[in-house]
Amino acid sequence: MVYGRRRIGKTYLIKEFFKHRFAFYATGVTDEKTAGQLRAFYTSLKEYGDTDKTVPKDWYEAFGRLKSLLCSPSVRREPVNNKIVVFLDELPWMDTARSDFKSALDFFWNTWGSSCEDLLLIACGSATSWIIDNLLEGKKGFHNRVTRRIRLLPFCLKECKELLEHNGISLPESQIIDCYMAFGGIPFYLNMIDPRLSVVQNIEELFFKEYGDLHDEYHILFRSLYKNPEKHMAILKELSSRKCGMTRTELASVKEIGGGEGLTKSLRELCECGFIRKYRNYAKEKNDAIYQLIDPFVAFHHNFGSEKKEGSSWMKYVNTPSYNAWRGNAFEMVALNHVHEIKQALGVSGVESEEYAWKSEKNGARIDLLIDRSDGVVNLCEMKYSNDPYEITAEEYEKLQRRLVTFQQETAAKKSMHITLVTVNGLKRNKYAGIAMNTITGEDLFG
Repeated sequence: MVYGRRRIGKTYLIKEFFKHRFAFYATGVTDEKTAGQLRAFYTSLKEYGDTDKTVPKDWYEAFGRLKSLLCSPSVRREPVNNKIVVFLDELPWMDTARSDFKSALDFFWNTWGSSCEDLLLIACGSATSWIIDNLLEGKKGFHNRVTRRIRLLPFCLKECKELLEHNGISLPESQIIDCYMAFGGIPFYLNMIDPRLSVVQNIEELFFKEYGDLHDEYHILFRSLYKNPEKHMAILKELSSRKCGMTRTELASVKEIGGGEGLTKSLRELCECGFIRKYRNYAKEKNDAIYQLIDPFVAFHHNFGSEKKEGSSWMKYVNTPSYNAWRGNAFEMVALNHVHEIKQALGVSGVESEEYAWKSEKNGARIDLLIDRSDGVVNLCEMKYSNDPYEITAEEYEKLQRRLVTFQQETAAKKSMHITLVTVNGLKRNKYAGIAMNTITGEDLFG
């Protein structure tokens, strides 16, 4: 089972790995009813050798004809291990309302497919809720039928750089970080970048132009992932306005979200796709979880989505206070998505750790990333975005001191505390710089 958000590269990965050498390949069709799905499946059956000239009347007949095709002596086999590889892409779309798809697939697999040692059935889909409910956590026909699961997540900065270079685009690492803060690590979006244009111009063309390829992508994205995405989108809208995140109780109090099993399910699905993270306050119990938006593409939409719909230009936001505020918040998301690289730069990649956040109960002071290490150290990470080496002023120095003291007093932490500065262009040395025990640069985030 291969799953993940739309545009992450699931289909591309599978096709490239097997060099398109499938015994059978079919894909679900978005927004089609059962008849349309069966016609598409029939087209694939014909392409791979089925001689029946009629569209299957239902899914039982469709999978019966697939079985006959796979039992043929002329069936195409994967040349390396001689496997019969069947790839069903966008599987959730095939399961339309009131169809017999799930029962037919279950019958096909349990009565024949599972006993064929040389058969490899690959199911793939973007509709994460269907994947989780029916394949990964289902208690009915597909229970315990998934032998391997691959969850694809966005690229890290290093992978983004490699993709851009593969496309003939050479950018300074600081500008690649800028790309990541708008596009996220989504390969499909990064492939749209025009090497003839600056990063600012690319954002203008792709997001803000009425016919830009990503102008309406946000709404298309969630309609493809979830059957009823309204609750998911309402959650993300609320989290976009609360940088530190919200508890489940706080989210449930929002009228458009509500509580119950529906909220639990939506939060789990958003976590699975990497849109949000679930963490706990360092000083709280495990059941006091906080949910925080960590997807740069979603954050960019909620910062500037309404403006772009009004036809405004991205150019006019560059270097404005709202632009600078967005960059600061977006860079924090970059750091949250690169904890492994931060630990690597600290020289503790092999040390077990847990990541938390913390907010003072007294004065609202907060630390967005705490790396609690098993070697007796807690890294208190401060993320700062600036075009030049970051300079700690007297005011900032006092703020960091108060934050450290407050954290130690309220948490009674026994470990050694290391203030760790995460910046794009490093730290400017002055008499206040010594408060930062470690400095992680943008270059370090590339691993």
